[in-house]
Amino acid sequence: MADHLLAAVDGSAESLAAARWAADEAARHGVPLRLVHAQTWLDDLHTDSGQPADVRALTTRMLSDAKRAVEDTHPGLEIRAELIGGGEPVDVLVDAAADARMLVLGSRGLGGFGGLMVGSIGLAVIARSEVPTVLIRSGETDRRTGPGEPEVVVGVDTREAAADVIDFAFREAARRGAVLRAVHGWTPPPVWGYAGWVAPQPEAEQFRAIEDELLTLAMTGWQEKYPDVPVVQDSRIGSGAAALVDACADAGLVVVGRRRRPQHHAGLRIGPVAHAVLHHAQAPVAVVPHD
Repeated sequence: MADHLLAAVDGSAESLAAARWAADEAARHGVPLRLVHAQTWLDDLHTDSGQPADVRALTTRMLSDAKRAVEDTHPGLEIRAELIGGGEPVDVLVDAAADARMLVLGSRGLGGFGGLMVGSIGLAVIARSEVPTVLIRSGETDRRTGPGEPEVVVGVDTREAAADVIDFAFREAARRGAVLRAVHGWTPPPVWGYAGWVAPQPEAEQFRAIEDELLTLAMTGWQEKYPDVPVVQDSRIGSGAAALVDACADAGLVVVGRRRRPQHHAGLRIGPVAHAVLHHAQAPVAVVPHD
């Protein structure tokens, strides 16, 4: 198994939040943290054009500042900081993360559009990364709202449950000593909502029972594999994305899947549920690639 976690930093508040969250996670895993900055043309905006050597000096200082900030709160954690380049930022970050357990990104970086919750580089990295990639909001702090750790929430497609996604969620819940909430959103038959018609109660309960059973079947065997992780099965009416966003308001982590598929730079895809959750969930979002 990979022996470190990777966090990308660029001097923004979002990336510093990502570095701090990654440090917490590295401590849970018992592995070092690697902080990297993928040098881009944006770095040139902050330097004297007549002194190109300043680019490396400023980015190196930024990395050192981020490393010190994390060390202040994680004095026992091994932390490495590195400036990387040699290509487009997305390519560089995807390649750098190939041997990491996890890649952690900030929700927006320098140069991002104000109206977007996730920058284009972040979305492209998530679409291509072969390791679980976590997106952190600026100012993300401890989300504990009561006794114990905040829940880990995982989205479950009952028709085609992804083992890699569920396993990742269970492992993260186990490391935190947290409850795992397995969320399945389902859409009623179209006739339910047609012209205001409402299904009779017995029929409505029958549909609910079917969806509950499908979720139970999708989770079969996992409780035996992780007996110390309490599980809440949460089947609710609505789209998968809406169900997850609603369920993770106070979560410590929400986990979604991204199907591996041939990618083209003109049309990188992460799937509609993952895309919606990335833009609307307030909790950290882990996107796990699966076949």
